[in-house]
Amino acid sequence: MDSIVIENISKKYGDQFVLNDVSLSIQQGELFGLLGVNGAGKTTLIHILCGLKNPSSGAITMLGRDGLKELNKIKPDLALSPQETAIAPNLTVRENLAFMARLHGLSKHQADEKVNEMIHIFSFQPYVKQKSKTLSGGWQRKLSIAMALLSEPKILFLDEPTLGLDVLSRRELWQLIEKLKSHMTIILTTHYLEEAEALCDRICIMKDGKIKATGTVDELNKRANETQFEEAFIKFVTEEEL
Repeated sequence: MDSIVIENISKKYGDQFVLNDVSLSIQQGELFGLLGVNGAGKTTLIHILCGLKNPSSGAITMLGRDGLKELNKIKPDLALSPQETAIAPNLTVRENLAFMARLHGLSKHQADEKVNEMIHIFSFQPYVKQKSKTLSGGWQRKLSIAMALLSEPKILFLDEPTLGLDVLSRRELWQLIEKLKSHMTIILTTHYLEEAEALCDRICIMKDGKIKATGTVDELNKRANETQFEEAFIKFVTEEEL
């Protein structure tokens, strides 16, 4: 069953296409990767799906509803962890989680239960009273994702979740994302090839606002006649036709 269907979505600023006739489908429970260099259109597509930007043309279906006309009915089931870590730097870990839980309309009792659940899942116990601005980059990213999960979304958007993290922090976050993938549909944007290869069920390679190829790593390697995903990716983004 498809969780998201995108049909001929374009986004223009003046005469410049940021997205150009993008069509794809994402299955329920899938971890779907949008892979490409900076400026490929990944974040713009995520923002359109979340309702932060309007497309210039095209149609979207999400969770069986019109993703443009019925967005307000869909939004409670969507969550975004953006590139910029969305935390309040002067609040503690617990205070950040509690504040977001109350914003989602949870009662104090419900919020306390949900906050404690996130603290357990993300192993925040040593940091609950620590101001978030003093956390490492990896722990700040984990907190941002935990805050996005408080609403129990059916679709989670992770926009460059490991951007700027060191290798160890990136690997730890990968393990966390792996645990989440069976509970919801996840759309992950990245420009790290190894991240897409390690985490994603399917990958959409984008360049200059267009889709160059979509499939599993094995399918993409086979289509490019390569055994290494890095070589396949390079072919897709450098050759006009493949």
